[in-house]
Amino acid sequence: MESSSKYIPLKELDIYILSRQLSAKAWTIYQRLDYHLRKNWGDQMISSIDSVGANIAEGYARFHFLDRIRFYYIARASLSESVEHWINLGHERKIVLEEEYQEINCIAKNLQIKLNRQIKTTYDAKDKVSSK
Repeated sequence: MESSSKYIPLKELDIYILSRQLSAKAWTIYQRLDYHLRKNWGDQMISSIDSVGANIAEGYARFHFLDRIRFYYIARASLSESVEHWINLGHERKIVLEEEYQEINCIAKNLQIKLNRQIKTTYDAKDKVSSK
């Protein structure tokens, strides 16, 4: 009997792809900042955005379901910090352009939906294995 699920490499995982798109948009913003803005706003913004993908990658590599879920929760929290705080703050201060702001929010919304789905799917898989 063939398994109904197949392994998806990290670089093909939707949530990881979206996190990398978010990082690329943030890097474009970061690169144009002067030294003062990089140190006061940009370093924290880029670190929080890059941590979204890093936590997805680490969670995806974990064997135990609850370990995976924990890292997905951390990724979701980093996404919130990144966009709802740093990007919004940058937009208010005219560091982030309107078009960048809209694109980042669109990616982030899609990522949050898919990340929530990934968390639920992982819980479901855990429950399915536990009930056997």
